[in-house]
Amino acid sequence: MAGRRKDGGGGGGGGGGGGEVMDSIYCLVALVFILVACVELGDAATTLDVYRLIQYDMAGVPFGSRLAGLNHHASSPSSAAADLSRNAVVMPVRDLNLTLLREYITNKQPLGGLLLLLPQKASEKIVGNLPGRGAIKDVLIKLEKLLIHANIPYPVYFAFEDDNINAILADIQRTDASSQPATATTGGYKLVVSSSEPKKVSSPSIINIQGWLSGLKEDGDANQLPTIAVVASYDTFGAAPACSVGSDSNGSGAVAVLELARLFSRLYSNPKTRGRYNLLFGLTSGGPYNYNGTYKWLRGFDHRLRESIDYAICLNSIGSWNNELWLHVSKPPENAYIKQMFDGLSDVAEELGVTIGVKHKKINISNPRVAWEHEQFSRVRVTAATLSELPVAPELLENTGGLYDTRDAVDERAINKGVKLVAESLARHIYGHKGKNVQIFADDSSLAVNPSYINSWLNLFSRTPRVAPFLSKTDPFISALKKELSEHTDDLHVQHDNFDGIFTFYDSTKATLNVYQVASVTFDLLLLLVLGSYLIILFSFLVITTRGLDDLINMFRKPPTRKAKAA
Repeated sequence: MAGRRKDGGGGGGGGGGGGEVMDSIYCLVALVFILVACVELGDAATTLDVYRLIQYDMAGVPFGSRLAGLNHHASSPSSAAADLSRNAVVMPVRDLNLTLLREYITNKQPLGGLLLLLPQKASEKIVGNLPGRGAIKDVLIKLEKLLIHANIPYPVYFAFEDDNINAILADIQRTDASSQPATATTGGYKLVVSSSEPKKVSSPSIINIQGWLSGLKEDGDANQLPTIAVVASYDTFGAAPACSVGSDSNGSGAVAVLELARLFSRLYSNPKTRGRYNLLFGLTSGGPYNYNGTYKWLRGFDHRLRESIDYAICLNSIGSWNNELWLHVSKPPENAYIKQMFDGLSDVAEELGVTIGVKHKKINISNPRVAWEHEQFSRVRVTAATLSELPVAPELLENTGGLYDTRDAVDERAINKGVKLVAESLARHIYGHKGKNVQIFADDSSLAVNPSYINSWLNLFSRTPRVAPFLSKTDPFISALKKELSEHTDDLHVQHDNFDGIFTFYDSTKATLNVYQVASVTFDLLLLLVLGSYLIILFSFLVITTRGLDDLINMFRKPPTRKAKAA
């Protein structure tokens, strides 16, 4: 019995040794998985926010970047790789070779992807190493014009430079200079954007906001008071919708409308200073797309309201001028209403030490292109003009709030001066002070233009992307505009309508880029060899110490055949 118990105990000890070996094997397997996971997770060099090049169709023709997902090795434009179809090219804008990029795009050279690094972003200002702000603006204007009018079959992203991405870029450039471009065999950096297939933006909306100030009507007067409309579009378009803030075009014009509404609300709040004109303040959407929102807004007017409009003045890009503004008109300057408007502005401009020029451009009703907002008024036979710092009409989808149009592109003093010019001109017309040197909005009065108000709203516009198809009805920015205009007018009306026309837009405008530092295949094989050798030695040591050398040798012996067992 004792012997059996001893044998049984020995058997139990053998079973315990086998259990220890199996536990050791499980631990080793777990260790392997942990090491592999650590290698995979430890390769991340940095992450950064990236902004995808706009994707849209115009009359069914595709434009912009047609893909969003990215998973390729990074290369610089100077890479010696003959085939870049599996590489993402990283190009810093500060020393961008536009000729090379144009060749890539026009020759349809296949790329895995394109990452364009914009100069550093600091307090919504673009600063960088280019010689002067003008140089940066010129490069960005040409870059956007190239990209938004091209059909690019690979993902294109923008990112702002920082210390991490600059260090990675320098490393990529050193690697490429050594004639060893990044590949699966040589290692380097891999750019990964995990994004689903871009989808069409369904039922994009147009949101027009209008505020109404009622004029003073005498008792017994059955005639309808005339109306003056002050209008500006507030939305933008740019190569990167998530960066398209349009501080000047047309944030400056929209901010001016808000300040004009504030100024005249103070005058109209007192019956003694309320004018005999109704004032209509409009913030319209769809400006970059032939003023589609203005078109819908005007056609939503009651016929009597439209007939009552004496004239409309549209404000566009008035934030970066020095001494000259332009009044763009569709009717000849000799027209009585146009001359009246121009003379009123010119009188005030002379007092302010600036000049007003007039530009006449006929409209072609059969041509769907609408270059200025006032042209939509002219098409419904309402006298109107656009006041702008731009001497000529921009092309379609240009000067509509691109990458260069940031807060530092605007001088709020220019907006202050533009607001005072329009306000004084309107007030002299309303109160019959034409030709008189009467300052209603004098700088030292309670009705003075408020620079702090203009600056605060300009800052909000300069940090809010406003591409119409991506602005929802409940967007906080839209709510802020409605609230502000309602506080300075008697009646507020918001028009929601479907965006139509020839444009179709796609989502996925912003993403996160993961940059991984990947080792070469040679390094991976060497690491695998070392790790495998270590595991074999560790396993052998555990078996010998728990079960003996004989058991380890038996593991590698060929098991006996059935005939040998029978013998």
